[in-house]
Amino acid sequence: MPNPEKTEAVQNKRQEARPLDAFDRKILGELAVDAGLSYAELGNRAGLSAPAVHERVKRLRATGRIRGTVAVLDGPATGKPFLAFVHVDSTGWGKTQELLALSELPEVEEVHSVAGDTCMLLKVRCASSRALEGLLARLYALPSVKATRSYVVLSTFLERTPQAGITSALEEAPLVAPSRETPA
Repeated sequence: MPNPEKTEAVQNKRQEARPLDAFDRKILGELAVDAGLSYAELGNRAGLSAPAVHERVKRLRATGRIRGTVAVLDGPATGKPFLAFVHVDSTGWGKTQELLALSELPEVEEVHSVAGDTCMLLKVRCASSRALEGLLARLYALPSVKATRSYVVLSTFLERTPQAGITSALEEAPLVAPSRETPA
């Protein structure tokens, strides 16, 4: 008698090893723009049948390539028009539990550990500059935080979720920029 759990584990393992193909990337690209599309509409856009798209979406979810389906909220429309990026300098390694606990605040949208002249980068969206000041006060109250630098966004020209496409020419780009000679 077949063991369904074992069968599923084998199928999932096989699916994980499979690289994304053009159809997968097309489906992911369409879902990144509108996750509410029906399988029939996705199939029309990707050139596949609705059942084939459904199976691919199930596989993409099972392998973690689709982590969830969410509504993309408009910051200003939700009462948080003030967007800023905050660089956090800390003592030692600096990724303390207290610092990471700030991710529980709804104003903190992203927390990244980065290489360079700072330890962490936060993307925050607040109701006002006063609210940002309050968030910075919480940061400075943490013993591991020694400095911050805030960059307030004036205009946003592009803001999107990760995209499925890959620009292969970027891998082939020269490491040295071409010289900019002016014609004589």
